[in-house]
Amino acid sequence: MYAYTDFDQQFVRQRAAQYRDQLQRHLAGELPEDEFRPLRLQNGWYVQRHAPMLRVAVPYGEISSAQLRALAHIARTFDRGYAHLTTRQNVQFNWIPLVRSADVMDALAAAGLHGIQTSGNCIRNTTTDAFAGIAPDEVVDPRPYCEILRQWTTLHPEFAFLPRKFKIAVSGAREDRTASAWHDIGLQLHRNAAGEVGCRVLVGGGMGRTPAIGVVAAEFLPWQQVLVFIEAIVRVYNRYGRRDNLYKSRIKILVKAEGQRFLDAVQTEFRNILEHDVDGAAHIIPQAELERVARSFAEPSGLRAEAAYEDSPGVSGAVAPAYRRWVERNVRGHRLAGYRAVTLSLKRVGQPPGDATAEQMEQAAALADAFSLGELRVTHEQNLVLPWVRVVDLPQLWQAARAAGYASPNRGLLTDMIACPGGDLCALANARTIPIAAAIAERFDDLDEQYDIGDVALHMSGCINSCGHHHSGHIGILGVDKDGAEWYQVTLGGADGSRIGGPATPGRVIGPSFAADEVADVVESLIDTYRAQRHGAERFIDCVRRIGIEPFKAGAYAQRQAHALTD
Repeated sequence: MYAYTDFDQQFVRQRAAQYRDQLQRHLAGELPEDEFRPLRLQNGWYVQRHAPMLRVAVPYGEISSAQLRALAHIARTFDRGYAHLTTRQNVQFNWIPLVRSADVMDALAAAGLHGIQTSGNCIRNTTTDAFAGIAPDEVVDPRPYCEILRQWTTLHPEFAFLPRKFKIAVSGAREDRTASAWHDIGLQLHRNAAGEVGCRVLVGGGMGRTPAIGVVAAEFLPWQQVLVFIEAIVRVYNRYGRRDNLYKSRIKILVKAEGQRFLDAVQTEFRNILEHDVDGAAHIIPQAELERVARSFAEPSGLRAEAAYEDSPGVSGAVAPAYRRWVERNVRGHRLAGYRAVTLSLKRVGQPPGDATAEQMEQAAALADAFSLGELRVTHEQNLVLPWVRVVDLPQLWQAARAAGYASPNRGLLTDMIACPGGDLCALANARTIPIAAAIAERFDDLDEQYDIGDVALHMSGCINSCGHHHSGHIGILGVDKDGAEWYQVTLGGADGSRIGGPATPGRVIGPSFAADEVADVVESLIDTYRAQRHGAERFIDCVRRIGIEPFKAGAYAQRQAHALTD
């Protein structure tokens, strides 16, 4: 994984020192709130419902065991003993007092971490596939390109005050596990017939109040020109994006409104940058620079050639079925023979999706040291991945993960749900998500039942900002305000663009919203309808697409009537 250079380390330390000075002046009354606010936002500090929230960048999801221990230390020392993993591969803290925020920035910098550009109207943390560099279906390793993007976009003056926040995802595999079509810019790396690397560029994707799937801006952009093309897109957006209306300020609104005129303007800007390049001012990526960065992503030292065989020794006795389920669900193939990628599930009854206590983070770090050469990945689904696990170590890892509570064999199943923190913590939320997630997890706690149901992506957001990506869920749940009460809108048929679900698609609303105590019953009704209507081993999302939402809608509202009669 990428290791900070002396320049990187000096940069984040100086940034932390700069923030400490800003904070001290603010607390002393010398820097008014309206002037301090953009400065704290640029470093990842929000003010939420009850306390400040810090969002820590985990660039393209890669994190070391030492860094995870540093986050555990921050959780225990400055917060309330836990952190939250987000759908964009970041880590959030929700209870750090503002007066201690500069101390936290110093602790992050010491670990090679920061919160720079994790908030504000700028280019945010670039995301990618949690299995980048190890996936068998990978065509191009996206991590070097993500790192070049990170360095280029950080504090770039032209991108610091955009009309609205801006998100980029990079994919390099045949299966798009990055949800790239849902981003402001999605880069899909691939090779042409000659074996040359280029990008399929999507622009204008996004969730929120008006969900949109990105449109193709370039089918095959040579990789050397990717920064120039992004610059062209952002310049056009910066010039013409709405700044008078918060709800119409995202690039997706501009793309939808202007259509081909937007794409033509990007091409014109792109050509102008290239044609007026003076003394190499255009940001063409040199081959030597790509190779320099790529060396940081070479195979880690410690890989064992003798591990190059495929059969695990397995587990015998009464626990064997549980082990086999874990291997089936939480263990993925690897590009290297004799190795696997293993998901450590953060989805447990009694704990909000994506949350991890300080002790749990330390346990995950210990598992990474023992079984994955000290490296982990934060996933889009709010779990952790160990990317370098030897096949021969799988039984021992399973036993250790099981003891630490990380071995729930539910990856991709109904309880592996995505959810934002919701109204319990977020000032923007209309409704709580944590109790709804808990009710659904308890309702479907039986693993045999989950396995019978099969793959279902359930995504939940506490408000229209869609931090829980409800639009892309096979089942989506959105918290809404209804005369001061918490209600929940349900959608069906969404997809993020990965293998399970097919092309990126927004879900369709099935009808009027439901009260909080109805939601678990509604989800159960949707599952019952699927079980009654499915053909053989047909997956939930395929069944929804085959028969449409009407049978599911009828079942859900029949459940509501039955619920009302029993009250």
